[in-house]
Amino acid sequence: MKVLVAGAHGNTARRLVRALVKNGHEVRGLVRKEGQLPDVEADGAEAVLVDLEAEEVDGAVGEAVAGCDAVVFAAGAGAGSGAARKETMDYGGAAKLVEAAEKKGVGRYLMLSSMGADDPEGRDEAMRPYLRAKGRADEKLRESGLEWTIIRPGRLTDGEGAGRIDAAESLGRYGEIPREDVAAAFAVALESPNTVGKTFEILSGETPVREALEGL
Repeated sequence: MKVLVAGAHGNTARRLVRALVKNGHEVRGLVRKEGQLPDVEADGAEAVLVDLEAEEVDGAVGEAVAGCDAVVFAAGAGAGSGAARKETMDYGGAAKLVEAAEKKGVGRYLMLSSMGADDPEGRDEAMRPYLRAKGRADEKLRESGLEWTIIRPGRLTDGEGAGRIDAAESLGRYGEIPREDVAAAFAVALESPNTVGKTFEILSGETPVREALEGL
């Protein structure tokens, strides 16, 4: 497949780009800063400069999506950003890509969401703006005509992946998961028809990634 990864310079997204390239996919990596282009190219992707907050669906955003078979939204405003940027990036950027994917005939869309996005008010106050934006982005995707998958990991860590996770619509607990295992879950979900139309949580666990997703 030809896969567009939005936020391709992010810590989780770079791991995903490398995994997709290793699996034989053609990857187009969307980045916001020119200085990020060489790293994305080094990961094996075609690097494209697009500001999802500033550009329009009928402009650069749509052009970036054109010709792709799938989109993975892994972009975000980042931990140091305020509520306004979480709205324009974590929700707005995702929504623009949903609209662009529909207009350009891209069938598949995978969303990097977060545990707690279905209940922002039940989480710490500092997290609520982020989780509200992610929840709205998830809902926008569900209402689309795309073949969507929404993956909600727990707290992301930079440790080495174990290749084993727990996955369920609701795990009933919070926890951690290495970014490497999140990337692996996305790479598997992209090729797994049974994940279409599903929203599920993932945490570190005991089941090999592919087996865990097959059990959804």
